[in-house]
Amino acid sequence: MYTAPIAILLAIVGSIFGSFAGAQVWRLRSRQLVEDAHDGLEVDAAELGRLEALSADTVRSDYSRCLNCGHRLGWLDLVPIFSWLSTRGRCRYCRTRIGIFEPLMEIGTAIAFVLSFVLWPWPLVGAGDWILLGVWLASLVVLAIMAGYDARWKLLPDIANYVYLILGIVFIAVRFFVNHDVNLVSALGAVAILAGVYATLYVVSRGNWIGLGDVKLGVGLALFLGEWRLAFLALFLANLIGCIIVLPGLLRKQLGGGSQIAFGPLLMAGMMISFVAGTAIIAWFMELRFF
Repeated sequence: MYTAPIAILLAIVGSIFGSFAGAQVWRLRSRQLVEDAHDGLEVDAAELGRLEALSADTVRSDYSRCLNCGHRLGWLDLVPIFSWLSTRGRCRYCRTRIGIFEPLMEIGTAIAFVLSFVLWPWPLVGAGDWILLGVWLASLVVLAIMAGYDARWKLLPDIANYVYLILGIVFIAVRFFVNHDVNLVSALGAVAILAGVYATLYVVSRGNWIGLGDVKLGVGLALFLGEWRLAFLALFLANLIGCIIVLPGLLRKQLGGGSQIAFGPLLMAGMMISFVAGTAIIAWFMELRFF
């Protein structure tokens, strides 16, 4: 009865949190550059200088500023989606193009919130069910931060990974102690599949094939799935989506053997598909007759 109003509310809330996630990506990037420079690692001097040129409260407080001119943004500049459309993708003060990263974060998170509610795999009848949905929605914000960061810089921030891991522990704990619908052995199998496979690849390649951040991400994703079959499907879907995305670039020779691919967003996509539709996909596959 209340599906449409709740979906509309979640779209609004999701776009707001998407805007928050986009801001956190830049704050995490600034902190990462400062730490890398302090540790003597090679950093992009131009990027570091541009971020350091902003006042300290750009990164350390809740105030947002234009990354080009440093002007503090007002409330009219922070309305999700509308602000970007009203200025045609430019800063209201210096008129510099600000790209589509922010609106994509806002729209993507809004869509993820709505689809999560509409396609939620369990009935929303008890307190435990609504707690699970709330934790899941919070996890989507963290995933948006990691996806945005990984897509731009091919890295998954540790702090975001750890927050996501904590949310995963809360999620599976509620399922186990309140809803009683998860098998811990199967959950451990999910961790072994999503994290163990990439941990093995990381060790064998000494970090050349896969990043340690993807291994940590796999643990959190497995906890949310809570079942080894869903984890296996998520792994398969992530690689399938990766092949679909990468193959055209390889055929056009735009990508080579040494090209870096942000695999974190692919893992996230595979996991979310498996979470909302994995049981149906597995049941459909099992009904197929190959012989």
